[in-house]
Amino acid sequence: MDQKNLRDWEAKCTQEEPPKCKARCPLHVDGREFCRLMAAGQIDKAWAVLCKTMPFPSITARICDGDCQNDCLRAQKGGGIELAALERFAAENAKRSPMIRALPPKGKNIAVFGAQLSGLTAAWDLGKKGFTVIVFCEDKLQGFDNLPADRVSNEVIEKEMAQLGKMNVSFAEHGKPDPQTIMAACESFEAVFVDPLVYNSTQLGLSEVDLATLQTSIDFLFASPDVSNKSAIELIALGRKGALSIERKLQKASLTAGRDREAPFETRLFTNISKVKTVNPVAVPEEGYSSEQAREEASRCMLCECMECVNNCAYLEEFKSYPKAYARQIYNNASIVMGTRMANTMINSCMLCGLCEKVCPENFAMQDIVLEARQDLVEKGHMPPSAHEFAFRDMDFADSSTCALVKHQPGTDQSKQIFFPGCQLSASDPDSIDRTYKHLCSVLDGGTGLMLRCCGAPADWAGQKDMFERKMESLKRDWESLGRPQIIAACPSCMESLHKGLPEADLTSLWSVLSSEVDQLKQHPEAKLLSLQDPCTARNNHELMNDVRLLLSGLDITFEEPELSGQFTECCGFGGLLANANEPLSRKAAERRAEKLDHDGVTYCAMCRDMLAKTGKRCQHILDIIFPDGYDDPAGRIAPGYSQRRENRVRLKENLLRETWNEQPEPRNDYESVAVEFTAEAQGMMEERRILLSDVQKTLHAVQDSAQVLENTESGHKLVQFRPVTVTYWVEYEMKDNTYLVHRVWSHRMRVLGVGGNS
Repeated sequence: MDQKNLRDWEAKCTQEEPPKCKARCPLHVDGREFCRLMAAGQIDKAWAVLCKTMPFPSITARICDGDCQNDCLRAQKGGGIELAALERFAAENAKRSPMIRALPPKGKNIAVFGAQLSGLTAAWDLGKKGFTVIVFCEDKLQGFDNLPADRVSNEVIEKEMAQLGKMNVSFAEHGKPDPQTIMAACESFEAVFVDPLVYNSTQLGLSEVDLATLQTSIDFLFASPDVSNKSAIELIALGRKGALSIERKLQKASLTAGRDREAPFETRLFTNISKVKTVNPVAVPEEGYSSEQAREEASRCMLCECMECVNNCAYLEEFKSYPKAYARQIYNNASIVMGTRMANTMINSCMLCGLCEKVCPENFAMQDIVLEARQDLVEKGHMPPSAHEFAFRDMDFADSSTCALVKHQPGTDQSKQIFFPGCQLSASDPDSIDRTYKHLCSVLDGGTGLMLRCCGAPADWAGQKDMFERKMESLKRDWESLGRPQIIAACPSCMESLHKGLPEADLTSLWSVLSSEVDQLKQHPEAKLLSLQDPCTARNNHELMNDVRLLLSGLDITFEEPELSGQFTECCGFGGLLANANEPLSRKAAERRAEKLDHDGVTYCAMCRDMLAKTGKRCQHILDIIFPDGYDDPAGRIAPGYSQRRENRVRLKENLLRETWNEQPEPRNDYESVAVEFTAEAQGMMEERRILLSDVQKTLHAVQDSAQVLENTESGHKLVQFRPVTVTYWVEYEMKDNTYLVHRVWSHRMRVLGVGGNS
């Protein structure tokens, strides 16, 4: 990602956009922050928010007419916030005002003609920034003559004028200046600002005025056209505009750059108010709000922000920020030459599910940034090897001769179509594949082959482009060996990977095939109402999701769409290899999704079923309903552990070869004959650390005749270690009737020097 890409991504995220109140305010007062502090009873801090933005705040806060109230989103849910009344309350009740200090004098003299609100504001802003300002006027208080006396007392006016006197500002009260005096001042002052209520540009005989900057045809003279329809706050904003233009002019900076949002503008901030309850405003008494009333009214503020993606994603929520900030972190992470890349965990924790893009009003696709970042880490050799290693081992095992199978239908030598169930369904419920394949062979003409292997999704998700290409080339060879038949995929993730890596293939889903042949399926009506879980990889496959619903309806299965369904479905916590990189977050994502299913779940993704089942959520695969295996309670089936998943794949191939093709499978490896039992503690450690039964068996088999065994003299337990490739395994055990009873297991990548030749 280069800087231009970063800026493009940042521009898509609206979280840092101002709320409507701030955007529409001529002075851009932060009404959201003000209300947050007022609601918390922090009046002095709320007052400081106003003082930060307003000139002579004790006056301005009392005369604000609250035009932003009509633009407030709360107006759609009871009525806009009474911000003007809250500002008056803060002005009258704040106990402490922030110190206002002017910068040291810059040696630049500015003339302001007129002491109306615009002129006084220009003097305030310029004086605060260190310019020496002389205000030429009839009366320095003339700008406050028409203010409501019940809101602005003489004491308040005197206080603010005293502050102005401390800010490099002085007054020359010599009567109303004439145009000749103003023109002459252009020669003796660095810049001149004319209050439009004294003389507007037309009255000065100036025909050309840039409305965006107030620059006139005379250099360093700033004035405004007629302002007869301007409100008090708009006049203040006009003075601020003139002051900023003068500052830029004297700094030889652009008068126009970055000022497109100086006037009131439409914010891009999106705030979802669909679930916000209607609350009516607190009526403003004639004497103004009490403390309790002010807090109550301020509490109505919805504190507008987007966070639409964060509120709907366990991953984005976990790292306590939002996509614009994450994009910066990823950019900075990639820029590190030496040192720790702190964003690696964040990068590898995204589920790549794409929900953020769907809920974002600007279609911010966090998954695209993350996948590119992973690819960059891999390319530069900075991807931690442990992040996805187990997933790669599992993928390679699924594609090994132990599990992989590529066959024409028995009795045929060609295949019009092949069934591609995917490696996770094979691992979760191998018998369902056998039943489904037999059904397809019985109803489809032209020969239905079978391909058992992985689609390569783990490599793609990990950012391993070369590895993914190799997997797809191997898969393509197998597909071509069967005559390039149509592929019937059971797994939505497989469909996504095959579309990406094998675009020339005719690809359809198992659910599309079954829905079109629903009359040939036995009816197994489900009495219970089920909650349908769409897998995240089906999000953009509307045909697939529709066919699943047609299939369920055709089978008289009643189901409901949970919150966040269809294209807005939530990931189960498996996507993007999250479970490998950040298992606690994966568990949290699964639990979060399970909570949204009000009834027993039904899904068409093996990993969705198993991930939800791990949380204790009752859930079944659609195949459990269509081709039941006799279980009394398929929704209560326990998700298999990592070792059992491998065993299921091996057993599936062995059973298919024996029972469907009448062939003998390959003999098992010698280490598999090692008889092992596990304590509950050992089983927990194996699942947590992804240590497989085969890893333990290999370790015990390798050291059976070795003298390098450590023994605990108190417990009698023995400890052995073995490093088959890149990981060292340690096994603590005791012998029980010629069986290894394993108590605890560990693994690590570091090498322990001096501990055996294989370490």
